[in-house]
Amino acid sequence: MVIGIRLSVAHLTEMQNLHMLLYNTWYITSMKGFWQILGERTMARYSLNLPTQLKCDAEAWATKQGISLNQFILWAVAEKVGALSQHLDDPTFPHITYRRGASGQPMAVLRGTGLRVQTVVVATQTWGFSPAQIAAEYDLSLAQVNEALAFYEAHSHEIDVAIAAEDSLEAEIHG
Repeated sequence: MVIGIRLSVAHLTEMQNLHMLLYNTWYITSMKGFWQILGERTMARYSLNLPTQLKCDAEAWATKQGISLNQFILWAVAEKVGALSQHLDDPTFPHITYRRGASGQPMAVLRGTGLRVQTVVVATQTWGFSPAQIAAEYDLSLAQVNEALAFYEAHSHEIDVAIAAEDSLEAEIHG
């Protein structure tokens, strides 16, 4: 299935609405930044082939968010480009990437799994699991677990701060 996407300056109201959706995200802080991502007020036409089910899912999510499919796709692409532009990933650890959590803060996760590195660290430090036990428990390869632990060694302060913040939140909630 081919989806023709053509967005122009005539869609300014839609773009402003999209900007408001993205306003609180980490990569767009002003309308100027918004237009830089969109290409200095010009839009290019681009045919996009999507698997039918992916298109249906994207349409459903767009509808739930009250935006058009074009806006949803633009938003997704802008978010991905913004994430890649931040250069958060450490090239030493190709299977670790960053994903924004509910708090909006980036968190290190095992690429393709969504499992947070801090979860692997807690399983090791708090629960006393061995790397093999973690691999079995979370359906990971031993190499993935070892890379997460090596990432922790290189980025321990960042992961320790995330663990402490989560522990503090949990203590507040559960008294």
